[in-house]
Amino acid sequence: MKSFKIGDLTVKLPIIQGGMGVGVSLSGLASAVANEGGVGVISCAGIGLLYPRFSKDYLTNSMMGLREELRKARAKTRGIVGVNVMVALSNFSDMVRTAISEKADIIFSGAGLPLDLPSYLREDSTTKLVPIVSSARAARVICEKWKANYDYLPDALVVEGPKAGGHLGYKREQIDNADYSLERIVPEVVSEVGRYEELYGRRIPVIAAGGLYTGEDIYRIMRLGATGVQLGSKFVTTEECDASPTFKQTYIDSSKDDIEIIASPVGMPGRAIGGEFIRRVKEGLMRPKKCPFHCIKTCDYTKSPYCIIMALYNAAKGNLSRGYAFCGANAYMSKKITSVRETIESLKSEFAAACRRNGQTAVL
Repeated sequence: MKSFKIGDLTVKLPIIQGGMGVGVSLSGLASAVANEGGVGVISCAGIGLLYPRFSKDYLTNSMMGLREELRKARAKTRGIVGVNVMVALSNFSDMVRTAISEKADIIFSGAGLPLDLPSYLREDSTTKLVPIVSSARAARVICEKWKANYDYLPDALVVEGPKAGGHLGYKREQIDNADYSLERIVPEVVSEVGRYEELYGRRIPVIAAGGLYTGEDIYRIMRLGATGVQLGSKFVTTEECDASPTFKQTYIDSSKDDIEIIASPVGMPGRAIGGEFIRRVKEGLMRPKKCPFHCIKTCDYTKSPYCIIMALYNAAKGNLSRGYAFCGANAYMSKKITSVRETIESLKSEFAAACRRNGQTAVL
């Protein structure tokens, strides 16, 4: 596990903690991962629900909440702290501006193509920009658009495969198709990005994400060209994760058969741990009467089977009868609560064992 650079930032441990909303990855988890040398990530999704004291306006509370979480994280770590801002958020621009003004180290942005992301940077901005893509074509479009319109290339790219948790950038029929597997798309993205690296003489690390869970997984995907990895579900069952103990226990108690693909109100398929709430949704019992948040651009409450932001908020707070847990394909492998440090040490040990099995010396 070699260190690498994102712009002028040195990532000592090539592990990025995935951004998980609503209220799953905040300053607690992000700072703990950053303290171990990885990149901790605060999720913007639904953060306004967690900070109702600032005003009666959800969108204002979202900006203030992000500002507070970044400041809390800074008080706990001198490591690298990023922010995940989904393109699909209705307040995408405000959240990006807030992250940049608070000098977040990195913005990770997916759930759509962040084609105008560099436009928010100013001369004194230090925030690095890392789009999340699901194909070499998407990587090419972003590189071309950013270079042509802003003379800027991504500081890194996250390529997320169909085994990820949360919203998936794939059609439902593509999710189990080997042609769209992470193992297939990582080399394609690495090759595509390599053209821009050679043309413009700068490094663009490729970070693999989606269904990665063990040190063996990290070793395997790095052999395919990934510089680092992004892990989400792995960090849910840590002591420092900001979600409730009940939410974490849902992961621990789950089996492989409990994990399913759902139809999200935002118009994308998603992977989640099923349960009573999902069953009631399928029976048409959860339709919202109004929407006070307007948090997702593509979400129409008059057609949505439920309010996604409330479902995710309730779940993270421990009320699983009124929500559900997004998760990666291997989330069921979590069987106990550990600290972030213990989790990372376990990953290092598994990675070293994989190296030895293949006659290589592990760099940890």
